[in-house]
Amino acid sequence: MQKHIRIVDTTLRDGMHAVSHQFTPEDMAQIAAALDEAGVDTIEIGHGDGLGGTSYQYGFAIASDEEYLKAVSDVLKNARLDVLLLPGIGTKKDLEFAAKYNTKVARIATHVTEADVGEQHIKLAKELGMEAIGFLMMSHMVPPEKIVEQAKLFESYGADVVYVTDSAGAMVPQEVAVKIRAVKEAVSIPVGHHAHNNLSLALANTLAAIEAGADMVDGTCKGLGAGAGNTQTEVLVAVLDKLGYKTGVDLYKIMDVADDIVAPKMKRPQVIDKNSLSIGYAGVYGSFLLHALRASEKFGIDARDILVELGRRKTVGGQEDMIIDVAYELSTRQNSL
Repeated sequence: MQKHIRIVDTTLRDGMHAVSHQFTPEDMAQIAAALDEAGVDTIEIGHGDGLGGTSYQYGFAIASDEEYLKAVSDVLKNARLDVLLLPGIGTKKDLEFAAKYNTKVARIATHVTEADVGEQHIKLAKELGMEAIGFLMMSHMVPPEKIVEQAKLFESYGADVVYVTDSAGAMVPQEVAVKIRAVKEAVSIPVGHHAHNNLSLALANTLAAIEAGADMVDGTCKGLGAGAGNTQTEVLVAVLDKLGYKTGVDLYKIMDVADDIVAPKMKRPQVIDKNSLSIGYAGVYGSFLLHALRASEKFGIDARDILVELGRRKTVGGQEDMIIDVAYELSTRQNSL
């Protein structure tokens, strides 16, 4: 019997990083309708940093959360509407608001050692009738035992699924397999994986996760996403089909979504350049890329030096303000030589 792999497409959330959060509600509605028609199970939308993300700190989106939610909820026929919430950026009120637009899935994203800050949001999502997913970011930074500990916390709060997330695109297939297998053996709920492509390993890592027992995996059309982007949904669907897995996604239709609808809206090619590669090499949060590029230009410092230093300091998501501090310090040091 073929195993079914559930695919979450995050083109309209993670992909927002790559377009500086400038997808319009009309863009989102068009892409979401096409993903729905292609048979994608779950479609995640919103600012790249989730509900409440539009801000000076994280970058302003061209529209509000409400405008995006309304636009997409109006066009979905079969797919589940999904939002991401990082406690501290998004609030419980944001989650309650999303529920009014028929949001079916809430992914509560915390740093890999901080599942406890997501407890109230997992419980609220359940009260609102949503599927609640615990999303452990930056999983490359800790050993499997710590991820298992945090995954079990999410499960104890009532999460329906727990994710092992490679936010920095810093993991290799062997590491992914070990961590997914450890979590899979420790919890009784489904396990998912979200990969980034900074080391050109997003697809390989996703396959390693599936072979280790993952039930859900993420992708984005054309690989659009933070850093070097994500596992490419249309490629993932083709590969899983060849391997004998069921996804429910029509291959030709998802190819058409990627090439005919998403590609024309891309601001730049989604490639692994020296800066996005540095993110994976240094193990830095993927959404730091555009911030680091701006700091590089402002302070005259190679963006790679900024990213490597951020990695050395073990910075995590939510510490975007440190990018400026690091760039300034490196600039001062350079000018004093």
